[in-house]
Amino acid sequence: MITKTSIVGFDSAWTDNPKAPGALCIIRLDSQGARLHLEPRLASFSEAAEIVLAERSQVSKCLVALDQPTIVPNFSGSRPVDKVAGSLISWVGGGVQPANRSKLGMFDDAAPIWRFKQALGAIEDPEVARTASQGLYLIEVFPALALVAIDDAYCRRLGAPKYNPANRRVFKVEHWKSVAETIRIFGSLNVLDQLELWCSAASANLSPKKADQDKIDAMICGLIGLHWLMAPREHSVMIGDLENGYMISPAINGVHERIVAAARRRDVLIA
Repeated sequence: MITKTSIVGFDSAWTDNPKAPGALCIIRLDSQGARLHLEPRLASFSEAAEIVLAERSQVSKCLVALDQPTIVPNFSGSRPVDKVAGSLISWVGGGVQPANRSKLGMFDDAAPIWRFKQALGAIEDPEVARTASQGLYLIEVFPALALVAIDDAYCRRLGAPKYNPANRRVFKVEHWKSVAETIRIFGSLNVLDQLELWCSAASANLSPKKADQDKIDAMICGLIGLHWLMAPREHSVMIGDLENGYMISPAINGVHERIVAAARRRDVLIA
């Protein structure tokens, strides 16, 4: 029997470095509900494409939620959506890496993201992805923005969690455990089976590596995709557009005023 819907969360790591691949996970939806079908594992762009296409053959509808800019028309600077997201992320003490086509290996014409998109041949229209009953779809997501939207504890001045173990100077193991708990709670909103065991194991890892954080972010990507499809539309937000770039994020408590103000200043669409 063909499973109705599948969500692939992919934290791509932006470049195609064999020593530092991204990570992905798979969530499946059927008549019995949602379950974690594939726990987060490391994957390069090519491996991710193979996994996505194999998964697509098993389901009616597949949504890829990717943590990397997917529409980058600007040669320099940053996209309008990056500036809007940055208005909140910088306030909480995080950062938004600007996306432009001059960044070799990330967004130039030969960058792996474009080969990945070409290999998938996915439809990139978030609103259509919500309502469609079949097909392969792609959306851009941003875990750092999602965490701030999900957990009020992070949505304060310099409140962003420091859970990147590669940055030992600021990494805090209590933040690592907190993010794992936040993920568990977020997954429970859409009744994702088998997530609690994975989050418990992640939380118990008191000496995580960068690869472990990539897996955490892949799970967040998957949960954003699940939320986009399953939760009421007003509990998510699309910042930007399909011409200049966009991001999909949870908005469980509404859209933060800093996002709204920054979008108005730059004429960026929020829906």
